[in-house]
Amino acid sequence: MSSSGSTYGDIHRYEPPRESPAAAVAIVVLTIVEIVLVGTFTYGLLNGWGLPGQYQAGNMFLGGLLAAIFVDLAFILLLYRKEFLPDVMIVKKRRRKWEDLYVREEDVDGVTMGDGIGETIKQTVYPYYKR
Repeated sequence: MSSSGSTYGDIHRYEPPRESPAAAVAIVVLTIVEIVLVGTFTYGLLNGWGLPGQYQAGNMFLGGLLAAIFVDLAFILLLYRKEFLPDVMIVKKRRRKWEDLYVREEDVDGVTMGDGIGETIKQTVYPYYKR
């Protein structure tokens, strides 16, 4: 679905989300896995798995659990964004390359740096210099 409007802020293209039941089931399963991983990480953190001594590889295990937590969360967010959010493209104002620098249009070519600098130096060094 697209509109023919070309004013700023108009919706150019709108595609509704698929909302597939398989993605919903996958998100629920990944959320349950996320809860188990967070529980295991919290249990290990409270029982001192990361401390030196009794558990030599506990710190690496906790690091692996934390990595798995964030990877699982990334997949949950990826599935949600892909399957349950609409694809919307809006009309934006087209800008020239120099406009991202917030330069006024009359200043695009720049200013000359050495224009009249000789006279300025002469007036500074010789205060009684007359033109």
